[in-house]
Amino acid sequence: MDQYTLNLLVIGLSFALYIGIAIWSRAGSTAEFYAANRGVHPVLNGMATAADWMSAASFISMAGLIAAVGYGNSTYLMGWTGGYVLLALLLAPYLRKFGKFTVPQFIGDRFYSQTARLVAVICLIVISVTYVIGQMTGAGVAFSRFLEVESSTGLWIAAAVVFAYAVLGGMKGITYTQVAQYVVLIIAYTIPAIFISMQLTGNPLPPLGLFSTHEGSGLPLLTKLDQVVTELGFSQYTGQQSILNMTLFTLSLMIGTAGLPHVIIRFFTVPRVSDARWSAGWALVFIALLYLTAPAVGAMARLNIINTIFPGGPEQPAVEYSQRPDWMKNWEVTGLLKFEDKNGDGRIEYYNDKNPAFADQATQRGWSGNELEINNDILVLANPEIAQLPGWVIALIAAGGLAAALSTAAGLLLAISSSISHDLIKDWLVPGISEKNELLTARVAMAGAILVATLLGLNPPGFAAQTVALAFGLAAATIFPALMMGIFSKRINSLGATLGMITGLVVTCLYLFMYLGWFFIKGTNMLEPLPENYLFGIPPTAFGPIGAILNFAVAYFVSMATEEPPEAVQELVESIRVPRGAGSATSH
Repeated sequence: MDQYTLNLLVIGLSFALYIGIAIWSRAGSTAEFYAANRGVHPVLNGMATAADWMSAASFISMAGLIAAVGYGNSTYLMGWTGGYVLLALLLAPYLRKFGKFTVPQFIGDRFYSQTARLVAVICLIVISVTYVIGQMTGAGVAFSRFLEVESSTGLWIAAAVVFAYAVLGGMKGITYTQVAQYVVLIIAYTIPAIFISMQLTGNPLPPLGLFSTHEGSGLPLLTKLDQVVTELGFSQYTGQQSILNMTLFTLSLMIGTAGLPHVIIRFFTVPRVSDARWSAGWALVFIALLYLTAPAVGAMARLNIINTIFPGGPEQPAVEYSQRPDWMKNWEVTGLLKFEDKNGDGRIEYYNDKNPAFADQATQRGWSGNELEINNDILVLANPEIAQLPGWVIALIAAGGLAAALSTAAGLLLAISSSISHDLIKDWLVPGISEKNELLTARVAMAGAILVATLLGLNPPGFAAQTVALAFGLAAATIFPALMMGIFSKRINSLGATLGMITGLVVTCLYLFMYLGWFFIKGTNMLEPLPENYLFGIPPTAFGPIGAILNFAVAYFVSMATEEPPEAVQELVESIRVPRGAGSATSH
């Protein structure tokens, strides 16, 4: 069986499974559509939460960014993992005890204001749409390679699949589909990593293989990798980056994770508050299986690519383009890997042509610039091909990448549709809407969100993980402070919280738009990056904590200068925070 047919078979079977589960567990009421009727077991919810959270950014893009930069991009690992711990300890149990369907519903009730609720809805939609762009981008990358179509075509295929099971199943269908998707993605991620770790180090456990001896040279794997990348003018793989930016970016991802609405709503699906805590614990276990493997995948992918281009080592001539390996030919079709013979020698020159210290050495070797452009998002998907693993492994990782992208996309789309149908339509615009019409509205809203996300995904503002990082920054600056103050402070009132969210959203969006060039600023074209003259050297992806600080500050000072919240609201805050009867709560 040829590789294309094998890919179709494995991917087709996985999609049939997802759609079959959605049909079996389709939502018949708003309670099932929004919160799976609060009947999900903690272990299953932990697995679904892990799939919901470990998106295309985690599966496809994170290891690629670590491979491209090295130690500096370990901030993605630290920020996302630390943020989930923050969410599990400080937010999830209290929000479940509050007993509502959506994050804006909590904010509206806690801050006794429809305006606060509307602002929260706007923040949620901006965050979720930005986040889902990264998922659709990742799905498009996977489809484009393994179904041998253009990435834009792959994006539309991904949209159709998500539409088929998310619109039908709602939270109930999405939950059980995500359980299946987690199983697919974790098997797909770890099996190739085990093969490659065995090839390079002889150690079958990738996290340990990362610190084992490289079999070809006898050096530690990371020492060998540092050696080959520096010989090509790149920075040392284990070298340190700017401490300020690493700290801010890690913090942005942490508090952004804790404010992600599509993850938070997963904790509304369990029967009791104690189950929310157990769900968080199980999710951390399931997440760790992938996150402990990702650094090894990134490092080994980088080493394999260089060994492919320079079979005799970086000091020897590169491989001729006409003799390039099949994996390069396959990915060139997608447009995500490009070659330009700048010196006309017919060989693939791959090095850091932006490093002035390496310019003389490049000139001596007759190189006229880097000739190979590799999209970071392809590295994990291409890794089995680079390592010449069996065809079924290649097909499996294709299915896993798609599972990761589609599982998170479905969760995000549900968060968007719930906010529109429940918070905007039912609780504000049309309070008397019937349950049947509300369910229909939720499905229409989800279909609209899929269309918007797909159109935006055709021209994303960066790699999948970078686009997702922007969403985390927005969540850090808007939702997270409002939730923290709503749970842990009785003094913050509706005006303070509302103005705080608006401040965080506006300031962060302006900073992102200014430095990413999403609008026609200073004569630039849309999506054309501006020069990196960042404020205090802070890149857009690390600006979230600054927006959060402004949010907290505005909310605090405005609340101190205005009236206290009503006594009933202060008692509500006290009842949420103090865990009386947490283990026995069933309806709230």
